[in-house]
Amino acid sequence: MTGTSAMSPLLVALISGGVVLGALTGLLAYVTLLERKFAARMQSRVGPYRVGPHGLLQPIADGVKLLLKEHLVPDAADKGVFNLAPVIFFIPCMLIFASMPFAPGLGVADLNIGVLFFLAVSSMEIVGLFMAGWGSNNKYALISAMRAVNQIISYDLPFVMAALVPVMLAGSMKLSDIATAQQGLWFIAYPVIGQLAFIAFIVAGVAAENRTPFDILEAESELIAGFRVEYSGMKFAFIQLGEYAHVIGTSFLGAALFLGAWAGPGPSWLGPLWFTIKALLVFVLFTWVRWSFLRIKVDQILSISWKLLLPLTLLLLLATAVVIVIRSGAGV
Repeated sequence: MTGTSAMSPLLVALISGGVVLGALTGLLAYVTLLERKFAARMQSRVGPYRVGPHGLLQPIADGVKLLLKEHLVPDAADKGVFNLAPVIFFIPCMLIFASMPFAPGLGVADLNIGVLFFLAVSSMEIVGLFMAGWGSNNKYALISAMRAVNQIISYDLPFVMAALVPVMLAGSMKLSDIATAQQGLWFIAYPVIGQLAFIAFIVAGVAAENRTPFDILEAESELIAGFRVEYSGMKFAFIQLGEYAHVIGTSFLGAALFLGAWAGPGPSWLGPLWFTIKALLVFVLFTWVRWSFLRIKVDQILSISWKLLLPLTLLLLLATAVVIVIRSGAGV
């Protein structure tokens, strides 16, 4: 009995982790289709339409195609680093969902430092990213990786500052506590502070995800496919899947911090559905920005972060602290 009871938490964790991973993989596959369809509509195109009804089987066809593609390794590449980089890149992008509760009691681990865990683990993607650029032994891939590391580090700071505003308003880093604190008022509707923090979160998120207008690491006219240019087959698929996992994870975090997470009309069992819909809305917002603006120069990208966004998010944090002190003094 002792052995059985000792194994029970581990077994539950493994099962819940497997369920989340399976559901997440399916979601990521069809998020790619959503973006392609959305981008096509914005550009007055049809988008993927031939594979399955209305193109609904296109993600499956893409997966099969990548499985069948040849794995190419450049002769001059650092083969150990080159082959390991996609895995090192992919793992943190998936691990961020370990601390994400999709409803009360539904998730792998609802940590007391859930927001901190998410921010810390998500920033580890730059290790695999730089390994991919360095291991390829390709000057374009290396320049892209160096640009990406510079940009991600620059925008991670205002991203953290924006994410800390809901943390301060809720008085907790636990994502379920932050969701509970929004039962009466979503933090995006919190007067002035909520809207400014959400805008900063979106801008910093778009930049941290290397999406247009901040995708200078890829810049087709300069760096072709960027740090992933030498990858093919499933190694390329790992990198692409990791990138989309990171974007979707950021979207779930935005929905949890600002949009009330699983709060919505109807019975409580609809909570995960509402949470997913809100996350997809944040993802569509990311996509809308991506396909609406032109790419800007690397010096402009860094200036926006260090000279504008970082000071503004610091002031926003100070303003949030002042509001909390005034409310607590007034007994609100």
